[in-house]
Amino acid sequence: MLNRRHLRIKILQAFYAYYQSDNQSYPAGEKELYHSINKMYDMYLYLLLIFSELKRHASIKIEEAKRSKFLENNTDLLNLNFVNNKLILALEESTQLKSIAKDSKISWIGDVEQDLIKKIYKSILESEIFKEILSDNNQDFKSNKLQLCNLFKNEVCNHDLLHHFFEEKSIYWHDDLDHIASMVIKTFKSIEFEKDDFVLSLWKDDEQDYTIELFRKAILQKEENDKLLEKYTKNWESDRLAKMDLLLMNLAITEAKEFSSIPLKVTLNEYIEISKFYSTPKSNGFINGVLDKLFADLKKEGSIVKVGRGLIE
Repeated sequence: MLNRRHLRIKILQAFYAYYQSDNQSYPAGEKELYHSINKMYDMYLYLLLIFSELKRHASIKIEEAKRSKFLENNTDLLNLNFVNNKLILALEESTQLKSIAKDSKISWIGDVEQDLIKKIYKSILESEIFKEILSDNNQDFKSNKLQLCNLFKNEVCNHDLLHHFFEEKSIYWHDDLDHIASMVIKTFKSIEFEKDDFVLSLWKDDEQDYTIELFRKAILQKEENDKLLEKYTKNWESDRLAKMDLLLMNLAITEAKEFSSIPLKVTLNEYIEISKFYSTPKSNGFINGVLDKLFADLKKEGSIVKVGRGLIE
């Protein structure tokens, strides 16, 4: 499930694209925002389905090994610990996962996809983690989950070819893999023996409301917020101000004014952290200084009001 940090990043990207567009269209910007978020679910499904494909390829290799005259030199070729992994079996048998993947038209069918599966399998086959799986005599459900989580974290989700595949598949996935991988691990850990219903939803209804409301109001209030920011950045030449910094501060001001239940410190810290990855090296200090003073003044004049436990002073 998406957290607020990732939603803020998606809103920032859509906000930036909106103001970079020569033909600004609010409905088109909103549609693009929804599309970029919903595409993340496709990646999530791809990663949930990948072990079934790796198992299928492993099964093919085992059948080939049975017919090989060199079998006596490598008995690991017939080891069934991976293909009999109980978590993979749960993923394969989930009617919920099958249904969602079918509706979303997500599968590993295709020459490019199957070539990638073969290469990833060949790579993990040589890994120490995979060798530990083959040598582990404890094959209960809990152990199988731990084995698969370790293999996924260390060998699968960080594979360069998988990154390249996702980059080629969608321009929206450039910054999403780390978060989606954490969703996959969370899903694996939540699966219980003979439990079918484990696929996470992408977001809650209230998170959808937060996302679209922040995007809409940031656009509506941008002119007002820009004038406000001019007062607090008057010692800076306009051409020296990074456009991304101004957009980040626009979102932060809108969030601070419009979302009374979000603590001011949370808003400030979140946009400072995001600036470390999406703006200049000195942006976090600059944004911190500007917003800290601006928020304090807005709070004094009553433009920022917080309600709820621990927020009322």
